[in-house]
Amino acid sequence: ESKNKENIELIWKAYSLAKESHKDQKRISGEPYFIHCESVGLILSKWKIDVETVIAGLLHDVIEDTSISKQDLIDYFNKDIANLVEGVTKLSDIRFNSKKQEQAENFMKMFLSMAKDIRVILIKFADRLHNMSTIGYLSEEKQKRIAIETKEVYAPLAHRLGMNNVKINMEDLVLQTLEPEKYKKVKRKINNTKKEREKYIQKFISPIKKELK
Repeated sequence: ESKNKENIELIWKAYSLAKESHKDQKRISGEPYFIHCESVGLILSKWKIDVETVIAGLLHDVIEDTSISKQDLIDYFNKDIANLVEGVTKLSDIRFNSKKQEQAENFMKMFLSMAKDIRVILIKFADRLHNMSTIGYLSEEKQKRIAIETKEVYAPLAHRLGMNNVKINMEDLVLQTLEPEKYKKVKRKINNTKKEREKYIQKFISPIKKELK
């Protein structure tokens, strides 16, 4: 109970710090930049991840975009959280520019070796998922570059780490960005057959459920 209370207080402290640090910044959409940080923290909390990672998710852009330093984060929180935020900042500096599969593979290896702590990659996944879901405000060229990077590097990396839901989510967003008409067509077909599929699955589950009982 006391540990839970302590964690909630720490998350609130991080939330308030991120909100204050990004207060004068705006996204291209015109909304406050903090909304992105808040969304990354929420995505991570839904993945039932440790409290340090959720906090680092809320603060993932403070070293890069505000006057907050790594030392400040050590003083406010601890070295673990500061290292996670610094790790995300370092990964943000590398750009994927090639469409060749071999290059994507090398990029992935570099990503994993630079991250040191796998939780840094998880924060980058949450960051990318939210950025992909709000990508419509960017120029067509930027949308294409980010979507290709997501398709070639982030989705395969999520697959490799056994995060299938993240991979599927990313691939949906990539298709929606690169092939919007194809995406609408596929979505329509899936929606049209949803009841039929669910009925089939229930029919399949029923005898198994009976036997298990």
